[in-house]
Amino acid sequence: MPKRTDINTILIIGAGPIVIGQACEFDYSGAQACKALREEGYKVVLVNSNPATIMTDPNMADVTYIEPIEWKTVEKIIEKNALMPFYRLWAGRQR
Repeated sequence: MPKRTDINTILIIGAGPIVIGQACEFDYSGAQACKALREEGYKVVLVNSNPATIMTDPNMADVTYIEPIEWKTVEKIIEKNALMPFYRLWAGRQR
């Protein structure tokens, strides 16, 4: 897939707190997404409500928010970082 030159910044929404024993695969896939996108030259903005993850390591994203994953919170982050357009790239657990 060719790199999108019209997109500079990508928002990654972490899975947040999960039941013990289920967090590893969600955290790993999110961390790999952050790493791959940064290697491609995109600015990565991460929001995750769980500070005890690999994803919230300072080297994983350009900007990290440890905030509740609620619509109003995410909306403020989108506005603050001028994040447009939206594309769903990775899937995780459903709430």
